[in-house]
Amino acid sequence: MSLARFSLSLFGVVGILAATLAGATIWLLLTDPVTVADAVAQGEVSPLVRALAGALYEAFRDILKYL
Repeated sequence: MSLARFSLSLFGVVGILAATLAGATIWLLLTDPVTVADAVAQGEVSPLVRALAGALYEAFRDILKYL
């Protein structure tokens, strides 16, 4: 595998992960704005990360249930 092909593959994986995280953040802003507002106001990231992880877990679980 050449270096160019590897770098394109790595870029694709990073892009997919970034798009997934951005989509989950937007979903969280729409569905649970209080958690996001509290996390931003207090400057703590852990409630936001916990809520994002929960949203991603539920989405993944539902996708696996569908398959």
